[in-house]
Amino acid sequence: MAKQEITYREATEEIEEILDKIENGEIDIDELTGQIKRAAALLQSCKDKLFQTEQEVEQVLRDTMGESVQTN
Repeated sequence: MAKQEITYREATEEIEEILDKIENGEIDIDELTGQIKRAAALLQSCKDKLFQTEQEVEQVLRDTMGESVQTN
């Protein structure tokens, strides 16, 4: 079974849940390292999605600017 990619919203919500549990002392010391590693992976995923989105938006803007220049 292929691993399903997590959405940006799901990742940020899970990061918030992990942080809340850490702040409230709900995570056992035996779980802490794993939870921090999970949060780091989620943060990297969010960063990658933001970068990809930025690149796509810039490409759309370049394409749009090119089209408007050609039609004028």
